[in-house]
Amino acid sequence: MNNYNNRRKEIHDAKSYNRLSRNMKKKIQTTMIGALSSVEKHFSFLWEQENISEEQRESLKRIYDDLRSEILDKGNHQLRNVDAELSDYTISLHPNVHDINFFVDNKEEN
Repeated sequence: MNNYNNRRKEIHDAKSYNRLSRNMKKKIQTTMIGALSSVEKHFSFLWEQENISEEQRESLKRIYDDLRSEILDKGNHQLRNVDAELSDYTISLHPNVHDINFFVDNKEEN
């Protein structure tokens, strides 16, 4: 029985680790994509201007693309670091315990 409980705990811990890893990575990805979206929202007018030359437009767009690549590279590096960092910890998800208490008033009305 002890071996069974140990195995269940190992499986639970592995699932907890994977869930936390997945959630942390998703948050990092969301931050990266959100940052890129904000940069594009506030600065895309630079390369979308009609009164600049095609050469200037391409130059500005290239700068943005380089910035985008840098942000994604750095974010992806951090994504890879998540599992390295988590491997130093024992992770166990606490079960959701929901207790619902109903209070009944037993007073009889006259």
